Amino acid sequence: MFTTRADPGALRAPDLVKRNFSTNRPNALWVTDITYVPTRSGMAYVCFIVDAFSRMIVGWRVASNMKTEMVLEALEMARRSRGGRRLVGLVTHSDAGSQFTSVRFTERVEEIGATPSIGTVADSFDNALAETTNGLYKAECVYGPDSHGWDDVDHLELATLTWVEWFNTNRLHTHCGDIPPAELEEVFYNGQKADHLLVGIKD
Repeated sequence: MFTTRADPGALRAPDLVKRNFSTNRPNALWVTDITYVPTRSGMAYVCFIVDAFSRMIVGWRVASNMKTEMVLEALEMARRSRGGRRLVGLVTHSDAGSQFTSVRFTERVEEIGATPSIGTVADSFDNALAETTNGLYKAECVYGPDSHGWDDVDHLELATLTWVEWFNTNRLHTHCGDIPPAELEEVFYNGQKADHLLVGIKD
């Protein structure tokens, strides 16, 4: 089953990432994608928004459809989780699915101060970080050792909420130096505070 359905009539943003998912600060690059999960009541769709610096999931949404509204809701969660302010300098990267090339999504990305970036159609390498997060979600939550399948979207949503919280605050990531994403961001911001204090002392 494919979750990337391109809209041939949509204008696409350029690929600003070029498969380079390394950044030196939070809110420089977010990646996003949609994956699907079968439930006993039908298919569910899950959208994650991941900060490339720390691998933190900053926004997400579980829904019974793949409409643009679901990715807008995930984007709004991400914006709120980052303080609800404009995020000038942020690049949001996705595949060429119709949800991400839609006028509504593109306009909303620009409204929050960010710049959209889009890879090619059905090329997992162009959005590898988002694909990796989807893979971890499937292995650790959806089909994990304690999973017995999902009754419906609500059942999956509750499990996803628990997993995202664990993923962000407890799961050790090799990329983060074997600490959780939230801890890596705390280290980053504490370092910024220390640098600011040192500048103040020198002045």
